Amino acid sequence: MRPERAGRAVHAGAVAAVATTALFWSSSYAVTKEVLDEVGPLSIGAVRFTLAAGLLLVMTRLMRRSAGPRPDRRQRRLMYLSGLLGITAYFVLENVGVEFSTASDASLIVASYPLMTMLLELVAFRVPMPLPRIAGVLLATLGAFLVVRNGAAVGGDGRWLGDVLLLLGGVVWAGYNVVAKVSGAGHSALRVTYHQTAAGAAGFLLASLWEAPRWRWPSADSALLLAYLAVACSVGGFLLYNFGLHRMRSSVAVNILNLVPVFGVLGAVVINGEVVQTNQLLGGVIIVAGVMLGLVERRRDGERDPDGERDPDGERDRDRDGDPDSGPESPGRAPSSPSPVTPTG
Repeated sequence: MRPERAGRAVHAGAVAAVATTALFWSSSYAVTKEVLDEVGPLSIGAVRFTLAAGLLLVMTRLMRRSAGPRPDRRQRRLMYLSGLLGITAYFVLENVGVEFSTASDASLIVASYPLMTMLLELVAFRVPMPLPRIAGVLLATLGAFLVVRNGAAVGGDGRWLGDVLLLLGGVVWAGYNVVAKVSGAGHSALRVTYHQTAAGAAGFLLASLWEAPRWRWPSADSALLLAYLAVACSVGGFLLYNFGLHRMRSSVAVNILNLVPVFGVLGAVVINGEVVQTNQLLGGVIIVAGVMLGLVERRRDGERDPDGERDPDGERDRDRDGDPDSGPESPGRAPSSPSPVTPTG
């Protein structure tokens, strides 16, 4: 095979991997909505992330050499804190929010999370925010307002409360990104993901005791859906995203992940039988447009990407490319991408 054709094949495989990740992550909202009929939102998180932590522990043991050095005590504490934020606190808000709201609302609101992270990074790290990004934040805010307003008009106070909880999840998610940036520095995505997921699973196990009176064995269908959430969404999505991220620029991967709200709404319609309202759909389109605008970066002279084009991400992308173990900035994952991405569901 000619070298340039081989390069195109690898790129196509990377795009397919990230697009499949978007499909997995977006489907989790509709799948969670189905499981909620039998299992409480806290118990779903406990089962899902305990299974995921077990799988990641096995992977860490089998890939001990490539997993990199063990973090010291301070770094482990920060990893555990980021896991409690990005897994326990975030998914409590998401699962409870989906219980009150709809899977389609969740898919659309979650698209605004990257811009919430950008705003928090502006405060915490004093990261400069260019005019297109400010416009993107305002657009995404308008879109989120339309989605929440539609939920209140169509579904009443319960759906409005669910939408607000989902928005609060975005604030928690932004806090996770700030902590995870510090805790994950110098360590492989696999090892960081394991420590974060283990802490998040422990937090969920404690929280799920609140639902102990409601515990019962799930049906075979619900058990399979829980396994899907753990294996496909929590572990498989990470592996596929990590594969794709190392074969394309991070900004390209982030743009592909904007398929999450699109796939999420389709899943809500197909799996849950939800009806998408016009204002709800309009709000989702505006959110995605705001995120796309917020990802616009001015190219700086003298910086080129691996394909010979000028690289807006500069040294940060080159640093990431030099570390084969760096991973995506998603719940339970070591954040190395300079642009915040849509979380898993």
